[in-house]
Amino acid sequence: MRYNIKKGVTLLATTAALSCLTLGVANAASLEEIKNKGTVRIAIANEIPYGYMDMSGEAKGPGPEVAKHVVEAMGIDNIQWEVTNFSSLIPGLRADRFDIVAAEMAVLPQRCESVIYSVPNSTYGEGLLVKAGNPQDIHAYSDFAEGDMKVAIMAGADQLEMLQELGVPQSNMVTISSNADAISTVSTGRAAAYAATGMTASELANKSDEVQIVEQFEDPVIGGEEVRSWGAFAFASDSEELRDAFNKHLVEFKKTDEWKEILSSYGFSETDIEASFKRTTEELCSAE
Repeated sequence: MRYNIKKGVTLLATTAALSCLTLGVANAASLEEIKNKGTVRIAIANEIPYGYMDMSGEAKGPGPEVAKHVVEAMGIDNIQWEVTNFSSLIPGLRADRFDIVAAEMAVLPQRCESVIYSVPNSTYGEGLLVKAGNPQDIHAYSDFAEGDMKVAIMAGADQLEMLQELGVPQSNMVTISSNADAISTVSTGRAAAYAATGMTASELANKSDEVQIVEQFEDPVIGGEEVRSWGAFAFASDSEELRDAFNKHLVEFKKTDEWKEILSSYGFSETDIEASFKRTTEELCSAE
């Protein structure tokens, strides 16, 4: 089941709106212009495993790898990869700094007011990164609703609204700029845990013996539903022609074993892969 985020104004929505107003809204490159240039600009947020640059400078993750196949099928020969912070992805689309976001960004109603999305490419649940041994016996996002224990979140990420809905006060949240800061934030005690998707938390745990993923994690339940996010490719609001052309080939690619192999190679389970078909973009954008 999916997480229904309320459409009320939140800190995240306000911050994103202010960022967009500051940058202004530029006209996005048309599909014809992109094809004439033979190059499409695709942004990622360096978030393992969803979309990142490896040590050799190659874009990896389900977002980038699926995007490579789709744009090739569209007849576009070259991809110019742009790496930015997650919180800069939507403002960057609106400012025409890139054409597509391939970060498996969750489709949320308030985001649909600023950008448009492809059909879902993936789905994923939540998790927590804690110190090795889990000394504070943390098992759920709701553990931070009382007391003064701190939980870290990445700027612009979905976990802000989840924690707010669960009654976690702002004073118990620590904002970091990227996943790269999560291990040190938790291992040094700046925060007792880092809230992220389960796959992100697991990837980070594999990088250091000082931290671990919460093994008996209790899935957040909001409005009577377990939290699950659906990730998709994002486009500027006036890029419908580009989005529609991309969608056409993405829908076909999702019918192949190659698409399934890409997702499974980055840790998506068979359940995750099958669940990616269970929600449409229209449903996710209109959720109450």
